Amino acid sequence: MENPIDLLEEILDESPIRLDKLRRSLPNWLQRFLPIGGGNAEDEHGRTLFGFTVFLLSESIVFLSFFFTYIALRLTSANWLPPGVSGPELSAFTIFNTVVLLSSSFVIQSAENALKRRKITRFRLLWLITSVMGIYFLIGQAIEWNNLNFGLTTGLVGGTFYVLTGFHGLHVLVGVLLQILMLIRSFIRGNYNKGHFGVSATTLFWHFVDVIWVILFSLLYLWQP
Repeated sequence: MENPIDLLEEILDESPIRLDKLRRSLPNWLQRFLPIGGGNAEDEHGRTLFGFTVFLLSESIVFLSFFFTYIALRLTSANWLPPGVSGPELSAFTIFNTVVLLSSSFVIQSAENALKRRKITRFRLLWLITSVMGIYFLIGQAIEWNNLNFGLTTGLVGGTFYVLTGFHGLHVLVGVLLQILMLIRSFIRGNYNKGHFGVSATTLFWHFVDVIWVILFSLLYLWQP
């Protein structure tokens, strides 16, 4: 019978190899969220990107608390819509605005991929297009707010709608400002000699914003009273 201590040492010696095999079996998009492989724990870029991922997880907890509060209020409120208020309606304008925002995720990912291939001009063009799409979404949301037949103080429907969409809109605005900053920095000579953490972090943040909007869109527009 093998000595238990020797067996334990053997397991510990093989564990890094097993973890590496497990990591390599994961899809590329998931590897980038880990402090290994896609993140490369041994370099500064990987450690910082993993830390940024943890930050996004903390942000998701805030949004989840809003989502569960909204769901609880919807399920327990007998008079969700005050008299004369129709609530947010699913319109062609809202759908198109949503398509623009979600499509921007593919554009920004293509921009980052272009940067990885050192195609800086293509990166700048796609990055700029993403920013324009984000600005378009914000303008569209402002137009929708202006045309609604209820306000922030119109019962629960008004308070929850404006808080949820406003908090998400703030994140979209932050994402656009980060994109503009990264675009400006792309003109600095030698800016990417040590990696492109800023671009990777901004791309992840933008994907996060889009995923949050999918959930909001389902709760606010698809879940009708």
